[in-house]
Amino acid sequence: MGIGEGGTGLGPDRRPGTGDGRIAKRIPRNAPALWNLGHRSVTAMFADGRVAASDLYGNGFNTPAEEWLPKGLSSVLAAQALFPMTAQFEMAGNPRENEVAGAINDRIDAAWPILAKRVRIIPQYGRKFVKAFERVKTPEDVTIVEIADALAAFMASEWQSFDSPFDAWLAGDKSALSPRQAAGLDLFYGKANCASCHSGPLLSDQKFYALGLPAFGPGRTRRFDPYARDLGRMGKTDRLQDAYRFRTPSLRNVALTAPYGHNGAWPDLQGIIRQHLDPAAARQSWRREMAALPDVPWLAPVDFIIQDDAREMARQAARIDITPVDLSQAEIEALADFLTALTGRTAVTGRPLGAPKAVPSGLPVDRLADR
Repeated sequence: MGIGEGGTGLGPDRRPGTGDGRIAKRIPRNAPALWNLGHRSVTAMFADGRVAASDLYGNGFNTPAEEWLPKGLSSVLAAQALFPMTAQFEMAGNPRENEVAGAINDRIDAAWPILAKRVRIIPQYGRKFVKAFERVKTPEDVTIVEIADALAAFMASEWQSFDSPFDAWLAGDKSALSPRQAAGLDLFYGKANCASCHSGPLLSDQKFYALGLPAFGPGRTRRFDPYARDLGRMGKTDRLQDAYRFRTPSLRNVALTAPYGHNGAWPDLQGIIRQHLDPAAARQSWRREMAALPDVPWLAPVDFIIQDDAREMARQAARIDITPVDLSQAEIEALADFLTALTGRTAVTGRPLGAPKAVPSGLPVDRLADR
């Protein structure tokens, strides 16, 4: 649960800001990884699947924008790219702070034309869009659809990762895994039952499950819900059977993406493995400091307030989709070691393009992504 709009600094050094512009709320969920989001098996985005391929609204997708989502988007990844721009606590800000946030306050689709104009009037961007899209004849033709499609194409190509030791093992090189990693693989596909959900090329079945993670932070829930809680998939569907269920994440490069869980409850692989093996026991052993929340004194009093609600805690504890599995400490270590074998070579050595030296807007470019 990081620091969004209103904060200062980048990465681990980001701070919550000061004065009237300081953050008013934490980002409700742990940031998802970008690896392989363009893969054909990915049909829904976000931990609750609130952006998904669908013809429900006549625009190809079921999203929080409903019928106001623009038509013509090329993929679910392109549809997803539109929503951080309109999220108050991620990028947009408060309604009185800027033109974009004010437009969103009227209706979500009112902001996208404003953003598209800001991009296309930069001459170099305008020329690049004309060159990249056959349907764009002049810069004036650039809409938020082309911008979202460009973002999706960049993410889909820049964060591809299929060159891990596990991939080499699948290709026939049995020496690609150490003996302990091989033992972990056997557990993953056998006794530990991990592959019942973490299956397929991305090691995710793209379905939704309740794992009973420790609860804290503001969470994401329904617009009319007064609780500081996270209903997971139910927040999108309003179906009781979806309560506290979250989408199975891909395990590609999982060793690089701590902390773990939809809210970042566990700081290391062994912790999230234990959560999967025995949710009730893991929940009891969890400590608040494991969340490693950025220090925000004015939000601290409500960070863990959900844990004082005995009824809500009972509801969450009762919704578990995991059958406990008993593993030894050595077996847990072997599983964690196998998960490190899912780290791609290029994920470590550097992505194809990396951070540019400059961008057409003239805004400064931070080099954190290359560190």
